[in-house]
Amino acid sequence: MTTDPDPQQVRRPATDFSTARLEAFSDGVFAIAITLLVLDLKVPEPDTLDGQSLAGALAHQWPAYFAYLVSFLVIGIIWINHHAMCALARRVDRRTLFTNLLLLLTVSVIPYPTRMLAAYLTARNTDAHTAAAFYAATMVAMGAAFSLLFLAFTRDAQALHHPIPPAARRAAMRRFSVGGICYVATIALAYISPVAMLATHAALALYYCFDQLAPARRAS
Repeated sequence: MTTDPDPQQVRRPATDFSTARLEAFSDGVFAIAITLLVLDLKVPEPDTLDGQSLAGALAHQWPAYFAYLVSFLVIGIIWINHHAMCALARRVDRRTLFTNLLLLLTVSVIPYPTRMLAAYLTARNTDAHTAAAFYAATMVAMGAAFSLLFLAFTRDAQALHHPIPPAARRAAMRRFSVGGICYVATIALAYISPVAMLATHAALALYYCFDQLAPARRAS
């Protein structure tokens, strides 16, 4: 006895793929990137204390803790919002897969500017500003890649579980744009105060803790 095939499977284009593989691969990249951050937290060796107490040496490493916490929060929020975005679609095409790779490229590189910023955050020369600007520029690239991925996910109504009205799509993009403008502004802030720049990124991560995809989710 034969059964009729799933209509969705019949209509599914040969060039489209399930979101499950995309999410599984992305989760692996997120996990590796967020784990690499902790490798920059060093234990002060006894022969490097130079008469300083261990407590003092640990306190002296506060830039590394600050940079670690902010970048951990950033990557964690990207992972949460990435899952929320994947939940909107039932399938993806090659263009979306490549756009997702662009986002993963920016995420996987975050430990590098984090390490640089932790090392130079309190430097008393222009190196601190350079490290801070590099960190901010990385976040600008990440924010742009995430916005492009949202557009790639939502451009084809047939790929979604439920079509998203244009007004809801624009509302979600406006929410992303607010953060994107702030990301760009932090590059200038990096040349004024690297510490303030890092604190601003912490605030932006908290902003993205709120569901910026809510308009699209409610519409769908």
